[in-house]
Amino acid sequence: MAEDDAPVETHKEDAPPPAAKKPSRTPSPASPAKASPGRDAEGDESRLLTAEATDDDVADDDSAIGDDAASSTASMRSSILQYRSENGRTYHSYKESIGYVLPNDASEQDRLDLQHHLFALTFNGKLFLCPADKDKPIGRCLDAGTGTGVWAIDFADDHPEAEVIGIDISPIQPSFVPANLSFQVDDLEDDWTFSYKFDLVFARMMTGSFGDWSRFMKQSFDGLAPGGWLEIQDICFPLKCDDGTVAEDSYLNQWSQLMIKSTTIFGRSGEGAAQYKQQMIDAGFVNVTEIIYKWPMNQWPADPYYKELGFWCCHDIAGGLSGLSMALFTRALGWTSEEVEVFLSKVRTDMKNKQLHAWWPIHVVYGQKPE
Repeated sequence: MAEDDAPVETHKEDAPPPAAKKPSRTPSPASPAKASPGRDAEGDESRLLTAEATDDDVADDDSAIGDDAASSTASMRSSILQYRSENGRTYHSYKESIGYVLPNDASEQDRLDLQHHLFALTFNGKLFLCPADKDKPIGRCLDAGTGTGVWAIDFADDHPEAEVIGIDISPIQPSFVPANLSFQVDDLEDDWTFSYKFDLVFARMMTGSFGDWSRFMKQSFDGLAPGGWLEIQDICFPLKCDDGTVAEDSYLNQWSQLMIKSTTIFGRSGEGAAQYKQQMIDAGFVNVTEIIYKWPMNQWPADPYYKELGFWCCHDIAGGLSGLSMALFTRALGWTSEEVEVFLSKVRTDMKNKQLHAWWPIHVVYGQKPE
């Protein structure tokens, strides 16, 4: 990232709510007014993005985008692989008590791999920003919520001296991986029972994954060796706009607010990343640092760097909009799948409209366990 683009440092699954208690229904949003001033962006990133002068309102991206033990193990694996199918998507089936509501099918896996590329562009190829390997090699790393395992694979390749463990509730990772990498299916909201300590605990895009982020911070702290680091990279709702081009009643802003409402109903707020820094401090971490980056919603910025980020962000979020929204809106808000898709078609139009200068705050927060 160029020097003048540098961000400013500022020194928290699977079953729906019980059938007997269907959540109260949130009506589908009304059509927005044509124009009204949006809120100015809040946050720690001081750089204002400048829109490109163009007559083209729509972003270039148009993607729609044999013994008892063996028998028991086989039965457990078979159960894990029997994914929950709902509204044309599949979801994890690890434990009913887990409230994670994003799909795990091929479309979602492709989106996660694309998102990895977006992070690589954002950080100029760096996988993590904390100085975990500054004074000594990283001996053991935990990738919490590894997803497709793409980050863990790259990390293991870059750090052959490290033992890397990726944990997720869905076994969707490849089998051909570096020799120093292993994957496990587990729920990190349960008590951690590792018999060893980590030098780095890493978590990325886990918004809505944990019901108690303070507990995750504490378990990470306890699971780290003295001097070890925890780093979290995450998106934070609501979306932002610096110049009022995103009206409060626009479909885009309504979607952002409904995502907050639905995740809050599930006890996994989409606004959680704004609390990570203080939660890390409260857990006992030192040298806690927060950096906030900007992802433009599409290619509206004039700056080539942010324009490229916007291209991939639009592919990531607009292209994966149904997977991001469907389970939340049907389970938490009581919408039908048809109502969700009709609404999302209007949201996608807003997301690709380069006259709407929206951006997403990407929080990077890291801290160290005292020596």
